[in-house]
Amino acid sequence: MAEMNVFYDRAGRTLTVWFTEKSGEHVCEETGEDVVLMKDAEGHVIGFEKLNFSIPAAESLRVAVQTVPA
Repeated sequence: MAEMNVFYDRAGRTLTVWFTEKSGEHVCEETGEDVVLMKDAEGHVIGFEKLNFSIPAAESLRVAVQTVPA
């Protein structure tokens, strides 16, 4: 089964999601609207970072994942 890693940095106000090992990162590309794409050497997106992301301090971050049949 594939593994996805989600990191929320409350102090830095960033949400980072990796679809593969982050060691495969080759280049980052800012897309605008405070989103950065992390890409491997072949140009495939392997993760993204949402800048200026925050949730109220009293709440926790919940992540739901759904898969779509190929």
